[in-house]
Amino acid sequence: MNGEFIDALQQLQKEKDIPLEALVNTVEAAMASAYRKHFGVEEEIRVEIDTVAKTVRMFARRPVLPDTAKELDAAELEELKASGTVQFEEHELDTEEFGRIAAQTAKQVVMQRIREAEREIVYHEFSHRVGEVVTGEVQRRDARSVFITLGKIETLLPSYEQIPGEPYRFGDRLKLYILDVRKTTKNPQIIVSRTHPALVTKLFELEVPEVYDGIVEIKAVAREPGARSKVAVLSHDPQVDPVGACVGHRGTRVQAIVDELRGEKVDIVRYSDEMAEYLKSALSPARVNRVVLDEQNMSALVVSPDDQLSLAIGRRGQNVRLAAQLTGWRVDIRSESEWMETTGAATAGAAPTAAPKEERIRIYELARKLGVENKDLIEILQEEGVEVTSHASTVSQEEADMVGALLTGGEGTLEELDAAELELDVEDLEGLELE
Repeated sequence: MNGEFIDALQQLQKEKDIPLEALVNTVEAAMASAYRKHFGVEEEIRVEIDTVAKTVRMFARRPVLPDTAKELDAAELEELKASGTVQFEEHELDTEEFGRIAAQTAKQVVMQRIREAEREIVYHEFSHRVGEVVTGEVQRRDARSVFITLGKIETLLPSYEQIPGEPYRFGDRLKLYILDVRKTTKNPQIIVSRTHPALVTKLFELEVPEVYDGIVEIKAVAREPGARSKVAVLSHDPQVDPVGACVGHRGTRVQAIVDELRGEKVDIVRYSDEMAEYLKSALSPARVNRVVLDEQNMSALVVSPDDQLSLAIGRRGQNVRLAAQLTGWRVDIRSESEWMETTGAATAGAAPTAAPKEERIRIYELARKLGVENKDLIEILQEEGVEVTSHASTVSQEEADMVGALLTGGEGTLEELDAAELELDVEDLEGLELE
């Protein structure tokens, strides 16, 4: 019986991948607990399992207390036992007395402890692997979630971590990013992702040796899962082209990543510390003429050729949205013609200049200056085609000069002009009388 029991523990070790020592400790504690519970004893029970000799022995251990100990309370007794001055006597128990009911209780406790140990092992193993990429096999799915196995461990791919439109068929093998490991009342819950930007980074590490070795660094990743990703790369070796290294010979390296992501397009752009150059690269494959930076607000105005505007913006704004996500700057795109119209510049890049504001003169101010009545000035201006309605109306400086010259003949005031005309009329009349 003992031999079969040890064989069962060794078999359990292989199936559950739990160390034999942990199993033995668990079984010893479970059997001791079951014995005390079944026989109602308060003695210390010790179980000794010898995996080499394949024997199981149980011992009861009780302290030999002096007669004066009867007067001590429980706390004082425990303190006396812990002092090391108390002797213990131990005798072996007959395991045959450990009847069927007690054995069943021990079995339940053992299985519970084994499940707890198994859960702890799984949790500690995967809690240190958060951020890694693993390969799993689709096992089953419900209305929203997909369950994927990693060997004997089942993981959860929730709906919000699935690539839109990606089919998950039984037996499909996928690369997964371990997002989180949570403790639950049952087994640990391992959450995996197919949409996390770090999945793209890890796939490049798997496919591109230069990235794995740190020669080429992935500075940033912007991603719209299932549609497009942009990856900014920088080389720490002047002899290694970061874009070429990631693309690979005839695109084999990046194509392997595209295939793993089920056709998601991957743009590899060159990183630069100069934000203007970085933005130009981030908006590829579109060409950009100029970039105007507003560093205080972390925003940029990008001017693109008219025939490149739709490509720079992308389908439903995807290209510019990914570029903004990649750089962390707000990006506003305009066409070259729109830029020229807005600035009014004759040459590209010239700053717009505001037209000088025209000065206008009120009627009553001009009338006072010319020495005439307001109504007379209004009548004269209306006769000359100038639209004025009241003393509060305004005229331009050119119109004011025109009416001034008209009224004064170039010199003097209107009153002086009227007096001169009056003298002329008197002389004419006198001349007529003399004749």
